[in-house]
Amino acid sequence: MSQEIELKLSLQHHALAALRRHPVIRDAPKQGNAVTLENTYYDTPELTLKARKIAVRTRRQGRQWLQTVKCAAQSTGGLTQRPEWEQPYDGSFDFSSIDTARVRKVLERHRDALVPVFSTRFNRETRIYAPDERCRILIMIDTGEVVCGEHVEPICEIELELDAGKPLDLLVLACRLAADLPLLPDDVSKAERGYRLHLGVRAEPERATESDIRAGQTPVEAFRQLAFSCARQWQANARGAAGSDDPEFIHQLRVSQRRLRSLIRLFAPALPDDFVTDWNERFKLNANRFGEARDLDVLYDEILAPVAGTSTAEDAALARLQSTVRTARDQAREATAHCLDPAAQGRLLIGFIAALHALPSNNLIGAADLRVFAGLQLDAVRKKVRKRYKAARTLVPEHLHALRIALKQLRYGMEFFAPLMPARRSNDYTRHLTRAQKALGFIHDLDVARERLLEHAGDDPEMNAAAAFVCGWHGPRYARLCQRSIDELRTLVKGDAPWQ
Repeated sequence: MSQEIELKLSLQHHALAALRRHPVIRDAPKQGNAVTLENTYYDTPELTLKARKIAVRTRRQGRQWLQTVKCAAQSTGGLTQRPEWEQPYDGSFDFSSIDTARVRKVLERHRDALVPVFSTRFNRETRIYAPDERCRILIMIDTGEVVCGEHVEPICEIELELDAGKPLDLLVLACRLAADLPLLPDDVSKAERGYRLHLGVRAEPERATESDIRAGQTPVEAFRQLAFSCARQWQANARGAAGSDDPEFIHQLRVSQRRLRSLIRLFAPALPDDFVTDWNERFKLNANRFGEARDLDVLYDEILAPVAGTSTAEDAALARLQSTVRTARDQAREATAHCLDPAAQGRLLIGFIAALHALPSNNLIGAADLRVFAGLQLDAVRKKVRKRYKAARTLVPEHLHALRIALKQLRYGMEFFAPLMPARRSNDYTRHLTRAQKALGFIHDLDVARERLLEHAGDDPEMNAAAAFVCGWHGPRYARLCQRSIDELRTLVKGDAPWQ
């Protein structure tokens, strides 16, 4: 078994000429001639191997045939490390050399049921990047297609495979290439793309995954692991948004940026000051690029859409107001699509993954107990919540909004540190936090809607009346949620917390 360490970057076909002109590619010697690789992927009719995250492939390169078995591995920023077994193929599968018992057992059990599922055919040009004696990286440029029956999807990507050196070397090279080229890290393997074609499914917006940190980790180790998880959410949604008009991709991309900012603030005592300042600002700016479209989605779908008039005239005015907001929303979505520059997202993402790999530690941080660290940081956030809760009891919109932000930071902290706390108490506490935060979120949305609806109504008396009617229609719920949020939060901010 070998361990394949690679970094995959996707690009548009029109950028291939610029890629080949890039000094790094131009000056890297070729490893032989370009070759055409024909691959067939096998599975059972029930896709048993896919369910177990195992891929079996045969490859024809000229007159040579190879059998390859790979197991899925977690990828971040396109950087992947996975086990791989490769050997000559003579027309029948031979799994006897696979030295991981679990994998061999599954393959032997289902060998006779394996059938072709999809194929890939692409040209591969390989170059060797060796800036010094310590580092050697294979640069493979793949162009072709994934084929499943009548369905075809293009392949245009670069794979940087580590032959000698450290994973950080791959990221440093990727940063250098991405500075001049429209590259986006891509964790979706050719096999996964083939299965999607076979099943007829599209990529879905990626939501945050549960924390899996461990008590024995240092704060820096825990931070890096959590940051990788946030980066995977970011990357998947940046890729999805580039190929879909589903607004949820943009929303989840913004969520990843907010989670990263909260994570950095939470772990700030264990991180370099310049790292905290630099990346907090970068993520803030990145999230702000996409805020307008999301705000108008909320205004249209959650504030305007549920409202019905009490007369034909009111319905007509509401329809005109909805049409005006819908037009503004569509324009904002179009502007967001232009703001979503895959190259810019790629540069930012690659730079962040490289910065995570390069994070320093020291003996003091390394000796810190993660449970103690988590308790201290959550205490600090809860103290902020208490202060803002006291001010928010006046029900002034600005104070309610400030409380909502603090609650969100506490909820993110609870989710990040959840494995270190009693599960039942932690889940109950987080559930109540989430409920209060959502209630305050609606309150804030309606406060913002008052101003925005008046802006869209302009000087039109009927549309101004419709805007006032919408806010009045939501009024009882607004008042009820204001008071209920304050009442329910009293126990959360004054009682015992799960980490104490």
